Amino acid sequence: MALASANSAAALSWDSIDWLRVQATVRRLQIRIAKAVKEQDWSRVKTLQRFLTRSFVGKALAVRRVTDNKGGRTAGVDRELWSTPKAKMEAIGSLQCRGYRPLPLRRIHIPKKNGKTRPLGIPTLKDRAMQALYLLALEPVAETLADRNSYGFRKQRCTADAIEQCFTTLSQAGSAEWILEADIRGCFDHIDHDWLLKHARMDERILRKWLKAGFLEDRKLSPTEAGTPQGGTISPTLMNVTLDGLERELEAAFGNRQTRKGCVNKVHMVRYADDFIVTGSSKELLEKEVVPLVSRFLACRGLELSIEKTRITHITQGFDFLGQNVRKYNGKILIKPSRASVKSLKDKVREILSNNKDTKPMTLIRLLNPVLLGWANYHRNVVAKETFSAIDYWLWSRIWKWIKRKHSSKSISWIGNKYFPRVEFARVFQASTGQRRSDGKPESVQLLKVASIPIRRHRKIRGDANPFDPEYGLYFRSLETLRVQDTLKDRPTLLALWRRQRGRCPVCHQLITQSTGWRGHRVVRSISGSRRGLGRLRLLHPDCYWKFAKLESTAGFFDEIYAPTESGAGEA
Repeated sequence: MALASANSAAALSWDSIDWLRVQATVRRLQIRIAKAVKEQDWSRVKTLQRFLTRSFVGKALAVRRVTDNKGGRTAGVDRELWSTPKAKMEAIGSLQCRGYRPLPLRRIHIPKKNGKTRPLGIPTLKDRAMQALYLLALEPVAETLADRNSYGFRKQRCTADAIEQCFTTLSQAGSAEWILEADIRGCFDHIDHDWLLKHARMDERILRKWLKAGFLEDRKLSPTEAGTPQGGTISPTLMNVTLDGLERELEAAFGNRQTRKGCVNKVHMVRYADDFIVTGSSKELLEKEVVPLVSRFLACRGLELSIEKTRITHITQGFDFLGQNVRKYNGKILIKPSRASVKSLKDKVREILSNNKDTKPMTLIRLLNPVLLGWANYHRNVVAKETFSAIDYWLWSRIWKWIKRKHSSKSISWIGNKYFPRVEFARVFQASTGQRRSDGKPESVQLLKVASIPIRRHRKIRGDANPFDPEYGLYFRSLETLRVQDTLKDRPTLLALWRRQRGRCPVCHQLITQSTGWRGHRVVRSISGSRRGLGRLRLLHPDCYWKFAKLESTAGFFDEIYAPTESGAGEA
């Protein structure tokens, strides 16, 4: 496929694009950019970035990214959606740098846990696609220059990596005992534009247009003088670019593990997006030296620490980080789901039960299972078995009250026999779907028992691993394989299916990993002619399910929906 041939691109249709070849071509360019960054050849970096942002493959991949997800069904101020193959091909041709002028953001407010709201700016689809296009060129630069222990909004990294780094840093007998829990006040909203325009290695003219686009709220246009909009495709990476370098400054001032000075101070940082912790040997060290250094670093970028949320804690008192509670009990570090995360789950369950008082039990189970499974998958890498069992006990009492209200005239034994049969020496809540299985028996669905999710130690990524460096190609492939195998270890059917598909989705032919998530489906008509076994089963990306449903008749998910680990950050 030609990179930038307009004639060849015009002859293509959306469905005929070879996406494997497109992604391979883009990746080769990104690898070349990362190599130029390592060599500090900034003129070559700029040339390669320009070549990528003007290529057909880069534009096609950018349009696919913003249309093949749930966000593709959300319009900006122009109310325009690219829902047809023809519209997507026309969108590829519209991504031109010359004459480009972004439209204002559509401002909405989403509620926060403390009762306040968070402003969210939604760009138009064209602006999102342009951001995705320039993100392809910026990511290799950002990854090569990133801090080792930064884990938020980066390829192949997730919250579990940050939590595992906390364990590694704090678990030894001689580890630091004092922790600075830092929180930046309105990080996305207060980044200094001048600093970002000077230090972000991308087209300055395009970046300036995005930063100064303004937002539209209640039909009133307001300018943007600082910050990057939450909701923009490139905004998380720009935020990482702003905060990268803090770990290096801390090491320069206080040393690291390889220096004698670092052994004394024990200053180490773990960051996920704009939330980070800094360890230290004493409270005075953190108060008098670390906090001023961090404040100076942030002030240059237009940021400041939040006084209300920034605190210094002893490890025996514990602290909450990314929805987990990290604490030392009698010299042993234990990481458990935080009380706030448990409360958040219970609030969601209460809301579902309250809003579905008259619905069918089958529907209720299908509403609850994805919520329970997503929460359990997020916390399955820590000491959570006791919390899982407590959730099951609490959920049992709530479900029992819900059923009793629905069947107020029925006896306890009737309710127990109908909805809570014994399965493997334990009672489970299940309901009939009203359909028959292939063997003629009634089909039923069961409420997930959270305690049935096995606890698995997360395989942490190496701090210096760069996904755009060919030296780490084999490492990342083996890491992805091991992570999926660990997750599917107790589900032999899914593991066999994943292996049969060679780890790829049959719709988009891309790798199925923990970061992408997966969804299992049973095909009504077997391609192989078999009525049993793996011949009727498919393992897909969650976003590819809707495409697959259009191509073949499906009977819904047969086992589970696995949400990406990264999604758990929202629970935090």
